[in-house]
Amino acid sequence: MKTFYGSSFMKKEELNEAGIYHPIKLEYYRTWVSKDDNSHEFFSKFGIEVVKTEYLENKVNIEAVEVKYITEEEKEINKILQLLKDNQVTPIIVDNVIEDLMKKESKEEIKP
Repeated sequence: MKTFYGSSFMKKEELNEAGIYHPIKLEYYRTWVSKDDNSHEFFSKFGIEVVKTEYLENKVNIEAVEVKYITEEEKEINKILQLLKDNQVTPIIVDNVIEDLMKKESKEEIKP
């Protein structure tokens, strides 16, 4: 399942600096799978989906990436989604960003 978290259009100035002169919209979704394990305890695994829509002159290009099973904590996935949205993370780099966030989080947990 998935629910809409938020969206934004990439900043025109930044697009123009990169030689892109058409609008690009980014959408962020919270995804999850809920199930019962063998002990009959109910749990959810949350992930994210990022959708990039490019509005070209004669067509629309859509690119989407889903990263599954990031966390069981809804607060944590919302924090990640907000970070992705605030920094306008695109589908092409979302895997790397999530991987870096998970490494950073595990290092912080190890600290005494």
